[in-house]
Amino acid sequence: MSERPVIGVFDSGFGGLTVLRELLKHLPGADFVYLGDTAHLPYGSKSQAMITRYTHAAIYELVSHGAQLVVIACNTASALALPSLQASAPVPLIGVIGPGAAAAAAIAPAGSTALVLATEATVSSHAYAEACAVAGLGAVEKACPLFVPLVEEGWIDGSITEQIAEVYLREALALSPELPSAIVLGCTHYPLLRPLLQRVVQGIAGDVPIVDSAEATARRTAQLMPEAVADTLVEPTIRFFATDSAAKFARLGPHFLGRAIEHVESVNLDG
Repeated sequence: MSERPVIGVFDSGFGGLTVLRELLKHLPGADFVYLGDTAHLPYGSKSQAMITRYTHAAIYELVSHGAQLVVIACNTASALALPSLQASAPVPLIGVIGPGAAAAAAIAPAGSTALVLATEATVSSHAYAEACAVAGLGAVEKACPLFVPLVEEGWIDGSITEQIAEVYLREALALSPELPSAIVLGCTHYPLLRPLLQRVVQGIAGDVPIVDSAEATARRTAQLMPEAVADTLVEPTIRFFATDSAAKFARLGPHFLGRAIEHVESVNLDG
């Protein structure tokens, strides 16, 4: 049996693969198990009780495959399910919201404002605003509902996406009492839009740093599992599970992960 630590990653679908991509960079000494609950996405339309139920089931599924720590890569699940599951979970859990807010606070002056771009469900939870407040920042939260379908269509650049991004950013900046000190990408799809967003922001407001919650979460995971940081020069083992259409997951997943996905196993979270 391998002595390498095993990290589980859970998301409602494909977006969490951007978190896995960062984990692979920052924790080369670990192996990974990824579970995408593609049968029940989007989580944004589900009740908190249902999201908590599926997240709970996913944690135990990942633990059954050897996960010693689970990253909740879904922003909605991090906001609505993680707080109630943290204490009773069989392994440590890490969400994406706290690390994202902390990363913004690390580069922004205390008391300044962060702009959070996220989905409707995450914005409605105000989880980022709460996490930013804990970190000593104000927050303006802006829902960008068209970003997810654009990313899933592969439209991460081009005039249409740029025009939509400009509309969202101008609306968000109009809501802010001051020029934001940082912009937080509060959805796992959004890192694929980062170069475009940086370009659009530069044109509207100048140099405002963009914080990727996926990268921040990977750095936080590395702090909690330092034994996985050292590069063992061994290629990590990654097992992929999906709750619906393994073939579709294998086809679309590489767009988010940045590498091929050769095999996806099916799993059922409905009990």
